[in-house]
Amino acid sequence: MAGVTDTGLIIFDCDGVLVDSEPLAAKAYERVYEKHGMPGVHDGIIAQCIGMKQADIIAKIRDLTGHQFPHHAHDDIWAETKALFSEALLPTRELASFLERLTLPRCVASSSSIERIRHSLAVTGLDRFFGEAIFSSSMVKRGKPAPDIFLYAAERMGVEPSRCVVIEDSHFGVEGAVAAGMTAIGYTGGSHSYPEHAQRLVSHGAAIACATWQEIGEHLGGIVMAA
Repeated sequence: MAGVTDTGLIIFDCDGVLVDSEPLAAKAYERVYEKHGMPGVHDGIIAQCIGMKQADIIAKIRDLTGHQFPHHAHDDIWAETKALFSEALLPTRELASFLERLTLPRCVASSSSIERIRHSLAVTGLDRFFGEAIFSSSMVKRGKPAPDIFLYAAERMGVEPSRCVVIEDSHFGVEGAVAAGMTAIGYTGGSHSYPEHAQRLVSHGAAIACATWQEIGEHLGGIVMAA
């Protein structure tokens, strides 16, 4: 795979890659919109927003449904999401063993807020693998599919973009990684995946798409994975 032999950093998206959060997040949006008198925000609508930051998701839902979510209630979305995550969030399958074998520096670059990323990693026990190497789109001007968050993460980690591999489950994230000059690997192992998922990620620039962490480890090979 192009770029892997000189890889200096593995950048992970959080939602749908590290944690199997997308169905829970969709449920939170549906509940909160309904609470505020705006029904019909179902998982099919939220599926079109995967990979975006919250402000962009709210704008996309408005475009798709006509619902104008009140600005003063934005915090309700995280409150509902946090409650669902605390109750039921899990890491993606076999991720911990993959991270234990990963020999290279790693970080998280997510569209979610820092509070949400930290909570997700804490409740799933994944925080031990990343420490303070956590970056949010709230830290940059533009969210995915712009490359800003990936370039910011690479700069903070001290690694050239061309030596970074990004693992993403959304086409917005893949586009952002490619725009940053990085190698993108598509991940389709989350419970929100669908039959055309891998093909879509590759069509947007992923070098390959994998359904399991074992498969990703095999493609990364001995250069970045311990035996």
